[in-house]
Amino acid sequence: MGSGPSLFPPQLSTYLLAMTVEESSAPQGEGASTTRCGYVALLGAPNVGKSTLLNALVGEELSIVTAKAQTTWQRITGIRTSGIHQMICLDTPGIVAPVGLFHRSLLFSVEEATREADIIVILSDSLQSLIDRERERIKEVLGRASAVRIGVVNKVDIADVNAIRVERQWLEDLCIPIVHLVSARRGTGMEELVRDLEENLPTGPFLYPEEEVASVPVRFFVAEMVREAIFKQFHEEIPYASICRVEEFRDAGNRTYIQVTIYVERASQKGILIGDQGQAIRSLGTAARIRIEHFLDKPVYLDLWVKVLAGWRRKPEQLRRLGIPVPQEDRVQ
Repeated sequence: MGSGPSLFPPQLSTYLLAMTVEESSAPQGEGASTTRCGYVALLGAPNVGKSTLLNALVGEELSIVTAKAQTTWQRITGIRTSGIHQMICLDTPGIVAPVGLFHRSLLFSVEEATREADIIVILSDSLQSLIDRERERIKEVLGRASAVRIGVVNKVDIADVNAIRVERQWLEDLCIPIVHLVSARRGTGMEELVRDLEENLPTGPFLYPEEEVASVPVRFFVAEMVREAIFKQFHEEIPYASICRVEEFRDAGNRTYIQVTIYVERASQKGILIGDQGQAIRSLGTAARIRIEHFLDKPVYLDLWVKVLAGWRRKPEQLRRLGIPVPQEDRVQ
């Protein structure tokens, strides 16, 4: 994955050169061909680029990416296998205040990932500095983890040099020995990050076949692509009140028939999603179908249904039914 010509502005290139850290070479000699495999959890506040980084690491658009914050609701696992290294990358929800059951469930998913991880990558957004309360919340999550820590300042191709310094210093203050400056969207700085991740993977056999890039069924990604289209087409409460599930997935002649149910919390939201004479749902279906066909590399007939599941974000049994883990203390026995 070559970085090609520099994509950084001249003043940032100078800063990057000044901050370059000499890296040790990979171990040679006896045991050098032993495979390395481990879990890499991507952590950070909402909208710092965790999903974009996952896609860049894996080389596939597995995790949905939109301009809206808090897009990732469920942990997404992407797999990168290269030579003797296999990284199992965990894209996690953004760390937010655990206000309400839904956000407590998202934070629970983050905590689960940190417990499983061999390496934790803490992302910082050089375009949008966090307030002290948000930084403290991330520090608390890290304080309960024992994995190797690697810092990443993202979006440095379009950020101010001083802002990058601030974010780098914050990550170093979290006792992170190495901080990488990258643009996950452009791929700049990724070679050095990948090399550092690979060198910190524990020795062990691969957990997945080398050709696999994800550990969840295709149905999961199809549902996420419909939800991605909702985030891009609608505003305000609609994206955050909508969740998608694939009800049927089968070959039908020369194309694949896929039925997806979109659950919302209120009847008024259902009306907005459908739109006047069905225009909104048709537009949504077209956008999602194009994305799914590109992903599956085959023609698709996408059948969208909208149903009301009243207050699903506030009900433990509904969250669990929809695949979102719920903290033990919030579960209904």
